[in-house]
Amino acid sequence: MNIGLAAKQTGVSAKMIRHYEAIGLVRPAARRENLYRDYGERDVHDLRFIRRARKLGFSIEEIGGLLALWRDETRPSSEVRRIATVHVEDLENRVAEMLAMIATLRRLIDACPGDATPDCPILADLGDACHRTLT
Repeated sequence: MNIGLAAKQTGVSAKMIRHYEAIGLVRPAARRENLYRDYGERDVHDLRFIRRARKLGFSIEEIGGLLALWRDETRPSSEVRRIATVHVEDLENRVAEMLAMIATLRRLIDACPGDATPDCPILADLGDACHRTLT
């Protein structure tokens, strides 16, 4: 199938398919006599795999490792579990950081009068943070 049909069947844009080929995440597509890309079932599977992994937040490097493990029928499931566990820990850390940001911003919003006066704890906090990193 051509790249347009592969994109439609996988939900991965043609631009991203070409990008994944360029970075070596997927193998280069076979070429027809007219030099158009020609995708097969394995290619479609790999692209669906990549799309699902991206939706779960895996990095390109992690996806490359997971794809390699998928193709290796002698793979140890412990390696797949390790990659997923590290990824979950990273996600949990990022969620905790975001929750801390939300709490800080809520505190600052609550302290801001939001009126016509120039006093604003939000700007004061941002300015103080800038000053602390410069000194």
